[in-house]
Amino acid sequence: MTPSTTGSIAQRSLRQCLCNMAALLYREGHVLESVSSPHRGLDRQALRRLAEADHEWPSHQRTLERSEAATYNIQKRFVLTDLGRELLFEMFGEGAADIA
Repeated sequence: MTPSTTGSIAQRSLRQCLCNMAALLYREGHVLESVSSPHRGLDRQALRRLAEADHEWPSHQRTLERSEAATYNIQKRFVLTDLGRELLFEMFGEGAADIA
């Protein structure tokens, strides 16, 4: 496997995680701005509820963190980084990753 192929697979996996995250957020009553706004984010309780709602969420969360598409803000809430917001915008169009 070439580095280019590895990078493509990693980006596809990251995009899949973002897509699944968006769907899960909506199903659980959140909006994309919950994670796309650096000053908002999801607290531990919200993350726990997402994991309870979808057994694949912890794996997606780890992928987002390891790829540096997501992190924790100063309030220790899960948020997307600039990279994550950029990919989210590319995938869902203008306004999807707007910061409220």
